[in-house]
Amino acid sequence: MNNQSTTDLSGKNNNKGWLNGLIGVLIFSGSLPATRAAVLDFSPVFLTVIRATIAGVLALFILAFCKEKKPSGKQISSLIIVSIGVVIGFPLLTALALQHITSAHSIVFIGLLPLSTALFGVLRNGERPRPAFWVFSVLGSLLVIGFAISQGLSASPTGDVLMLLAIILCGLGYAEGAKLSKILGGWQVICWALVLSLPLMALATFSLLPASFTQVSTAAWMGLAYVSLFSMLIGFVFWYRGLVQGGTAAIGQLQLLQPFFGLVLAATLLHEQVSPEMMGVTVGVIVCVAGSKKFAK
Repeated sequence: MNNQSTTDLSGKNNNKGWLNGLIGVLIFSGSLPATRAAVLDFSPVFLTVIRATIAGVLALFILAFCKEKKPSGKQISSLIIVSIGVVIGFPLLTALALQHITSAHSIVFIGLLPLSTALFGVLRNGERPRPAFWVFSVLGSLLVIGFAISQGLSASPTGDVLMLLAIILCGLGYAEGAKLSKILGGWQVICWALVLSLPLMALATFSLLPASFTQVSTAAWMGLAYVSLFSMLIGFVFWYRGLVQGGTAAIGQLQLLQPFFGLVLAATLLHEQVSPEMMGVTVGVIVCVAGSKKFAK
């Protein structure tokens, strides 16, 4: 009876993990199109620091209101890694990349993020997926790389390299945050990471303030609002909770769905062209989700 109860509870947590992870992916899917809209009128560096500052101030109020206990020294070290990965590194590198490539092109690189997250899940969290898991994960990644090559990397090598670096840092931040979430809690991790970065980000924001905002379009303001509230804070509440409940490597494969949602947003909101090749790659990586899920544990 006890074994059955434990199995049922594990199954429920796993299902909740997939649901929370999916919500997180849906929220993150709007990040690159929103960033693309914002960098049309904001510089990439200013966008990076102001979005982190806005989210950091909100996180500070949330932690104060909930009277959360301060993290220990060892936990702060992990939070620094999270900050470098998802608060500073990924937003800055993607914003720089989107000056050279379209959001539709950059979104397909997100297909590499599950592999990056799974690799760091093994290195940082000691997870051990079955060999077949890696087959599906690598297959999805190869589809993405093949697409990038077919589009001609030489057309914008700078944008492609920046996106690859962003994926590596983001995978590290996801895995490290998932490990720490088991101790602090999901929303606490992203809030503390934002607060830890706040002094530097706030100082940079004020030093980089444009002389005027009169030329900033409504679309750019909306993009800034989205990446500040949803991409930097709300999305992580669901994402880290899902990674803890279902496992970093397993839930991380849901990111293979993100290109599909992102391409739809890029085409709908930014009127960017989505080629048949892009859709074909997206369908291919979606198929890999099922295989990865089956062999994740």
